[in-house]
Amino acid sequence: MRSIWKGSIAFGLVNVPVKVYTATEDHDIKFHQVHAADGGRIRYERLCTVDGQPVQYSDIDRAYESPDGDRVILTDEDFAKLPAAEKHEIPVLQFVPSEQIDPILFDKSYYLEPDSTTPKAYVLLAKTLDRVDRVALVHFTLRQKTRLAALRVRDGVMVLQTLLWPDEVRSVAFDKLEGVAEPKTQELKMAETLVDTLSDDFDPSLYVDEYQIELKKLLDEAIASGSSKVTRAPEAAAPAMDAEVVDLVAALQRSLEASGRKTGSAPAAKAAPAKKKPAKKAAKKAPAKQTRKGA
Repeated sequence: MRSIWKGSIAFGLVNVPVKVYTATEDHDIKFHQVHAADGGRIRYERLCTVDGQPVQYSDIDRAYESPDGDRVILTDEDFAKLPAAEKHEIPVLQFVPSEQIDPILFDKSYYLEPDSTTPKAYVLLAKTLDRVDRVALVHFTLRQKTRLAALRVRDGVMVLQTLLWPDEVRSVAFDKLEGVAEPKTQELKMAETLVDTLSDDFDPSLYVDEYQIELKKLLDEAIASGSSKVTRAPEAAAPAMDAEVVDLVAALQRSLEASGRKTGSAPAAKAAPAKKKPAKKAAKKAPAKQTRKGA
């Protein structure tokens, strides 16, 4: 795992250095959108509706439109002026009983790893949370967004769970539930009996994602059969010679040509020993012997 945040928990006057990791991951099989006619990948561009040109992400600001249609454009400088919790601190606000937090408020979960050579303060806070059977309410700022979060312990490791703000949970009132008669005593007893027959301790390993298993099986079988729905991956091309190596080979070739040799005659050059040159000089001295004879 790779940490996504680094800072410390402010527990009174005690600072607990931590690293934050995403606690969950999505195992769903991902698909690309393709053109049904030829299988070409569908690409999306950020286009400006005024000039029709692509826009780089660095050139994008954010705009708000009021219910009346008024628009306000804000820059990063504007957002930097807004109040937010300390970006590298997780302040503990209070400790509350865990059963008082409605599960509907829980959002995302993160693991906290001690970021200290001596994680004594980390262990102290974790043990304390276990002993008091409470969760710590904290502020957590991630990607310029401050959230309320619950800090608890799971198997000795502290877990941070961001919470929705109360006004983010929709209130609901269904008309069909109004004026419905209360269940009869006999009906409630029979329902409770059925609950008892299906009651057991929770074991998450008993439940699997059948849809993803069957989907993976479908894809594997299609690839193995080589059906018309499968487009084979192109064979990897032989690695091209590095440009620097090509230039070096060309330079060596020119060097050989400048020395009067050809690359193909290199083995022959090895077969001709360099010591034969003195023999040629000895042949040139033959006329000197003839002069002596004539004398």
